[in-house]
Amino acid sequence: MAPETPQVARRPPGEDDRLSQVVEGIIRIASGDLSTHIPVSKARDQVDAVITGINLLADELNEVYAAFEERVETRTRELREAHLTMQKMAMTDPLTGIGNRSSLHEALTAAVANRRDGQPGPAVLLLDLDGFKEVNDSLGHDSGDLVLIEIAARLVAAAGPGSVVARLGGDEFAVLLPVSTVQQARGTALKIMDSLKQRIPLEDIDAWTGASIGIHLAQPREDASAIMLRADTAMYAAKEDVHRRIKVFEPVMLYRRQLRRQTARELRQAVSNGELFLEYQPVVELQSGRLQGVEALVRWNHPSRGLVMPDDFIPLAEETGLIVGIGRWVLHTALQQLAQWRRLLPADRKFLLRVNLAASELQSMDLVDFVRGSLRKTGAEPGELVLEITESALLSGGDVETYSLRSLQALGVGLEIDDFGTGYSSISYLHRLPVDTVKVDRSLISDMADDDGQLRFVAAVHNLIRAAGMDAVFEGIETAKQARQLQEMGCCCGQGYYFSRPLPAVQVTDLLREGRTLPQAVVVLPG
Repeated sequence: MAPETPQVARRPPGEDDRLSQVVEGIIRIASGDLSTHIPVSKARDQVDAVITGINLLADELNEVYAAFEERVETRTRELREAHLTMQKMAMTDPLTGIGNRSSLHEALTAAVANRRDGQPGPAVLLLDLDGFKEVNDSLGHDSGDLVLIEIAARLVAAAGPGSVVARLGGDEFAVLLPVSTVQQARGTALKIMDSLKQRIPLEDIDAWTGASIGIHLAQPREDASAIMLRADTAMYAAKEDVHRRIKVFEPVMLYRRQLRRQTARELRQAVSNGELFLEYQPVVELQSGRLQGVEALVRWNHPSRGLVMPDDFIPLAEETGLIVGIGRWVLHTALQQLAQWRRLLPADRKFLLRVNLAASELQSMDLVDFVRGSLRKTGAEPGELVLEITESALLSGGDVETYSLRSLQALGVGLEIDDFGTGYSSISYLHRLPVDTVKVDRSLISDMADDDGQLRFVAAVHNLIRAAGMDAVFEGIETAKQARQLQEMGCCCGQGYYFSRPLPAVQVTDLLREGRTLPQAVVVLPG
């Protein structure tokens, strides 16, 4: 709106009114009307010169003002574009270019709000890659990033138009179907699974990765957070079931998850409350039946649930990080017991204590110092301690793990591959690893007694282990025939229910004090 023009008194008729026009023009310009133009007379005198100057000033001010308005408009537009760019960046995963957690939450909230009564609501598919850590560990993080980028593209293609695909972090993704039935959600999940079966070509090698998918269809009055929690719960249930990698949420899953959290809280207090205890399973010399040593196995005497076996709480301890504290308690307690047993044995009798070491323990910078300190405090000899480490932890270890292994070996502690035959099982790796012994998993010998082909395979595995300069210990020996077959192969040691179940420390003490041997295959099962 143009500013109101001030009223200026007019001179009497007949007088030169140019001065009044100048005054009026200046007032207009001062009030913001830069389009003001004062007419120039034909006299071309000094008054006209002033008028011309005023007109030029008005024109210059008008140009300056127009340029200023243009700059303001340009800057406003740039700020608006920058805001939109930042908003897009805040909603986008920088690696894959798809949405992130914030964008998914926003889209899910909108889908919930737009749901019509009686109509299907949104469905969330939460997806976690299986085996991605091995890709990062073996091929490097650059290759891992390429895999994530390719996975994101495949998810977008499999989910189809109208869906929202987001990377929530790490190797976890989500797909939102704004309107979906159970059948449609399952169908999308199957398409995703099929797309992930295809190889992912990298520079020097191809990668494959599977996934576990949890599905939840939003129920009335569920908000975005509740929907995500239930999809996440279903996804964890899928990860735990190796046969069904796609799970639709059921209320019982949430109960199990709550129970799992409660168990984790109770497990934190188990060590300080004195609820953990050890049992020891004998490892036997197959030729003589004499105890070569024992494996320390942790048990949990829960105050209300009674005896809880390791399979029910060790995976939870590893997931929550409690395994480091539990593992150190096991190691120190077992070394104290070893020192007591040592007093019952002749000085020249070697008796080995085997203790399991989790992958996360191997990653602790102070592991070697703790082992050294425990040996010193208990008076146990380093050469009588054997730390059992899974094959996957050995092969995927980084600099910290390698340092720990080399330092433990230099300390004189024995190192043993545990569960050989369930992981990589690559014989070519054996001679490169700083280990002394290989413990062969029970799965390799379970059918050996009734399958000549499996028997020959086990014998070949044993020969290769020996050729690599290591000893082999076979676990899961349950029959006299298995024991005899392994003995005839020349195997040195084994453990299993055929010899003994895990025993309390006092019973192992009795065995050592009395010098008893355990069943020998050649005696129990004549040839």
